[in-house]
Amino acid sequence: MATALIDLEQVTKTFMMGQVAVHALNGVSLRIDEGEAVGIMGPSGSGKTTLLYIIGCLLKPSSGHYCLRSRGVENLGRYQLAQIRNQNVGFVFQAFNLLPRFSALDNVALPLIYSRTPAHRRRQRARAVLEEVGLAARIHHRPSQLSGGEQQRVAIARALVNDPSIILADEPTGNLDSESGNMIVDILLDLNRKGKTVIIVTHERSIAERTGRIVQLFDGRRKE
Repeated sequence: MATALIDLEQVTKTFMMGQVAVHALNGVSLRIDEGEAVGIMGPSGSGKTTLLYIIGCLLKPSSGHYCLRSRGVENLGRYQLAQIRNQNVGFVFQAFNLLPRFSALDNVALPLIYSRTPAHRRRQRARAVLEEVGLAARIHHRPSQLSGGEQQRVAIARALVNDPSIILADEPTGNLDSESGNMIVDILLDLNRKGKTVIIVTHERSIAERTGRIVQLFDGRRKE
């Protein structure tokens, strides 16, 4: 049996909007095993991104239990959660989130600063992962000099630079044309074939169906 990597049990997340409580997640249980590729689907407001952020330790659940590699994380402090993210999780966002004044190389190397990697090793590692996503010739270009698909490949390289076991992608093709989007999904699924656990939030069933498993959310609950 595959090793349980992610295990959520009856997880809820409530946000206060003024005096109104908004229940983004309402009793979600989910197990994801090491090496899986999972697509998370649901309409806007269903809780997809909130679930992804809890898995990635960017948000803490309001209640319920979350174990990552059999370690309960819902009660950990900010510094401990940051360490877990840095060591285990790579994020890919719809909006790329690249620093406009930095080259592709420097954008990718940025997470290594927080892991205290020496400068020469940061640049070596950043160059290697940019080559891995097919951008060896673009390493000194700034985001404004890159196409949308190239910017997202830089973002994937940045997610890979610390060699995380989990890649979380939140609508990674949302700002791309279909050809570029298909290339991004190809890269993510190739990473899965190489052993990464890949979780993709998407509105597009055609993308979700390319993963090994689809999890559907509706009004903050799993839709079976």
